[in-house]
Amino acid sequence: MKAVHNFNAGPCVLPKEAIESTINAMRDFDNTGVGIMEISHRTPGWERIMAETRQLWRDLLNIPEEYEILFLGGGASTQFFCVPANLMRSKAAYLQTGVWAKKAAKEAKLFGKVDIIASSEDKTYNYIPKGWTVPADADYFHITTNNTIYGTEIREDFTAEKCNNVMLVADMSSDIMSRPVDVTKYGLIYGGAQKNVGPAGVTFVIVKKSILGNIGDRAYMNPLPTMVDYRTHAAEEAKNISMFNTPPVGAIFLMHETLNWLKNTIGGVAEMNKINTKKSNLLYEEIDRNSMFVGTVADKADRSIMNHCWVMAPGYEDKQDAFMAYAKECGMVGIKGHRSVGGFRASLYNACSIEDVEALVQCMQDFEKKNK
Repeated sequence: MKAVHNFNAGPCVLPKEAIESTINAMRDFDNTGVGIMEISHRTPGWERIMAETRQLWRDLLNIPEEYEILFLGGGASTQFFCVPANLMRSKAAYLQTGVWAKKAAKEAKLFGKVDIIASSEDKTYNYIPKGWTVPADADYFHITTNNTIYGTEIREDFTAEKCNNVMLVADMSSDIMSRPVDVTKYGLIYGGAQKNVGPAGVTFVIVKKSILGNIGDRAYMNPLPTMVDYRTHAAEEAKNISMFNTPPVGAIFLMHETLNWLKNTIGGVAEMNKINTKKSNLLYEEIDRNSMFVGTVADKADRSIMNHCWVMAPGYEDKQDAFMAYAKECGMVGIKGHRSVGGFRASLYNACSIEDVEALVQCMQDFEKKNK
């Protein structure tokens, strides 16, 4: 069978070890004779998995005890309205760096005033805006650290000074666990699991406990709906089970196995970042070298190490379909660019191997030789 190289943007490639152990658990979890998809989520074995998964998050990102770690449903899109519902009293600031950042801001407008402090929409989000100022009276400042569609990324943890001492909130759906993060610089971090930490179906929320104590009076929606209120789930989390309602057990188990792989096989997030940087540099070097392709991100410093976007170079636009067909022959999966950008996109998430990237680079080089 021909080798397949998975560059899908999400759901995406997962560690083979994690997949295999999850398949085994689907047959028989914890020697119970019952599969992971069938067990009661109140069994001691499952409560152990929940506690271990939370501890893996703490270990890998050095998350202090003053933060709660929640595993919720609904995807990151649900957090677009949960964040303002819990944190906004009158106004929030948003940095608009892509479609998902724009959608988050749209939901926030249902709860109060939203100040878009900067946007790169004018150039199809092909850069990260610079030189912005966060209004001091904002309740929080929201950023999307990685933009999967456009291939840009904020690789720094903004300081309190840069944020004008306004609480920083981040959607890290597509670059969490790809690089070290100083969690203490954030009031809240959230994201969908389906890039680096598991499959679709579970959402992570890392929230500072002191924030929970400040959730209170608002102009409307008081009290908050039970499932929207972070305090509902944090109260359960304090018991190390975080199960106000039935959790997505299969998705969380695969997250558990994926994080085990990251910690014990790779050696942690810092080691993962070294590997990711090597993979990313390899592909960007080929995009920049190859006469038939050109990258879409305006400033190379803004390039994502997770999502790599490129198009045909001027004069070769008519070769796009030919390259897509050739890449498919070579076993490349998921490299078609998003419809709003076009061209090609390769997502090099954690479980994507260096061998996968080398195969893609070879494919690009061979295509150039055949078509020059």
